[in-house]
Amino acid sequence: MRRRLINSTLAVVLVVIAVFGVSLVIVETRTIENSAQESVESDAVRLVSIVDTRLMGGEAITAHILRDQIAGGRYARIQIPGRDPLEVGERPSGNVIASRKAGERGETVLVEASRSTVSKEVGRTLLIILAVALLAVLAAVLLAVRQARRLSAPLTDLAETAERLGSGDPRPRHRRYGVPELDRVADVLDASAERIARMLTAERRLAADASHQLRTPLTALSMRLEEITLTDDPEIVKEEATIALGQVERLTDVVQRLLTNSRDPRTGSAVPFDLDEVVKQQIEEWRPASRSEGRAIVRSGKPGLRAVGTPGAVAQVLATLIENSLMHGDGTVAIRTRVTGNQAVVEVTDEGPGVSPDLGARVFERTVSGRNSTGLGLAVARDLAEADGGRLELLQQQPPIFALFLSREAEESAGEG
Repeated sequence: MRRRLINSTLAVVLVVIAVFGVSLVIVETRTIENSAQESVESDAVRLVSIVDTRLMGGEAITAHILRDQIAGGRYARIQIPGRDPLEVGERPSGNVIASRKAGERGETVLVEASRSTVSKEVGRTLLIILAVALLAVLAAVLLAVRQARRLSAPLTDLAETAERLGSGDPRPRHRRYGVPELDRVADVLDASAERIARMLTAERRLAADASHQLRTPLTALSMRLEEITLTDDPEIVKEEATIALGQVERLTDVVQRLLTNSRDPRTGSAVPFDLDEVVKQQIEEWRPASRSEGRAIVRSGKPGLRAVGTPGAVAQVLATLIENSLMHGDGTVAIRTRVTGNQAVVEVTDEGPGVSPDLGARVFERTVSGRNSTGLGLAVARDLAEADGGRLELLQQQPPIFALFLSREAEESAGEG
């Protein structure tokens, strides 16, 4: 591209120089020839005038007297009736410029100048025009190179930016070049880079959240399936298969919820549901794991609550809280339901050391963990709760009390009111 810009600029300059240069040479040549002709005629008129004057006064007319009246290098021949011709200077050979004038006394004056003088003047003019043309070409080359660099360097840089975007590096460069059209392209590329960065972040976040949220339910499902393979009792097989199918449905709901939140975290599908049913289901699902740890899960509080939310998402939040209690806590895991205002609250606590003071409210931040865990569970649980208009809070650090706040069903709230 740089070469094409330079060549096109030079082509334009050369065409302009050719058109105007030829015209200028023609005009200057004619001007020089006309000027030389006028100068010769002027000398002839002057000599005629001098000869007339001296003839009228009876004065002598000699070559010495007339030599100073014509330009150097020119030849003059004065013809006076009744006298021999009078010559001044050396007659030029070859092509000449001549002018013949007649006086009042019958005399004639012929002035000649060599055309080589005109040719030399024309040659000097051509050299000057050629030098100016060369300077113009040189200046055009320098300007063309500078302009080509100014245009090609940004284009190369924009191409590198586009290549970086294609290779998976979406960092915007925020470079501008002082050319409106190129700056517009840079704006579009930077905006695209930011969109791609957000998309990649969302995809990575979805992969991490899905990996974390599905790990424990899949383990529990695997345990159910193992129990089915170890028994021959059809009733137990049927019961375990029914529970496994329920877990599969909840896993499907969790995956759908994660996909929905990855596209738009504000999008919710909250519906009225039986909160007791979700709590009971989670207790039954986590009881085998708690027994294997020599611990217990108990429930207390107000029964018969109905809340507004996504049952699968609420179940996943409670599963995260119970899993954290079993993994990081100690003693009995207690689940308590209560009412505060127009909200239903589910509290999960245990008898462990709780959340360290240096973590505090940061426990809900991603990658923040008190032990060797991913730090994603509580962050994802909070996102799921907020997507349904609820909230997840740490009410107490020692012993730990996590509370899930959900809106109550309107008719239930009005009935109690």
